Amino acid sequence: MTSTPQRRTRQGATIADALAGLDEFMTAQDIHDLLRARGEKIGLATVYRHLQALTDAGEVDVIRTADGQASYRGCGEATHDHHHHLICRSCGRTVEVELDGVEELIDRLSSAHGYTDVDHSLELRGLCATCSAA
Repeated sequence: MTSTPQRRTRQGATIADALAGLDEFMTAQDIHDLLRARGEKIGLATVYRHLQALTDAGEVDVIRTADGQASYRGCGEATHDHHHHLICRSCGRTVEVELDGVEELIDRLSSAHGYTDVDHSLELRGLCATCSAA
């Protein structure tokens, strides 16, 4: 069964636009606070709902922080293909990276242990050049 794309509402577009300008991941609460500071009248539940729709559509990346919270960031403009992230532990700056051979390695490991339909996310954390220099 194919899903029909959802119609983009003004609030959905506002959230997508806010995410497009970010280099770091933000929680739904942070995004809500950012939008409210910009004068948007939007509820936190609406932010969560639109973030989930954008994630499902492949327009938003989501990762789990060390404390288990979901954090969101707009996907890079080039592609919605699977990618991984290099994240600064200090400032949160994030770069999308392609890792040659990782997908094949995961397929081999999954198969060797009898797993099927495996998905994954890979986040590499370190210090960006700016934070390293500080």
